[in-house]
Amino acid sequence: MKIIALNTSERKGTQKRPQDSVVLIENHGIEGDAHAGKWHRQISFLGQECITEFNEQGAAVKPGAFGENIIVDGVDFTTLPIGTKVLCNGTEMEITQIGKECHTRCQIYFKMGDCIMPRNGVFAQVNKGGTISVGDTVEIIK
Repeated sequence: MKIIALNTSERKGTQKRPQDSVVLIENHGIEGDAHAGKWHRQISFLGQECITEFNEQGAAVKPGAFGENIIVDGVDFTTLPIGTKVLCNGTEMEITQIGKECHTRCQIYFKMGDCIMPRNGVFAQVNKGGTISVGDTVEIIK
């Protein structure tokens, strides 16, 4: 399992922009990201396989389009229980929520009639900070 993409945005409700690396701040989230803060959804994950499958239906979305921070290849995050640890380059994140309610329909929903983030997006908090980069290996501890 490895990181395929890292994405951040300065404002909520916007698509995130790709980054080569990001700094995780303990009990806060990704430095400079709009969703960072003292709450349980500091970081969002999506599995690459979910995005690939959605794109095969004609979505043509790019990394960050769902507002996700970290895309990982080789893991279905929705099968992992809350409390699962995600380790990467000395950092530790802990899964706190699977899926979310979509209060407002995004552009992807209007184009496709569906959006994967409400059911496939997984959220986490940062237990141990540090720097992670695209291509880093990810370890899952249940």
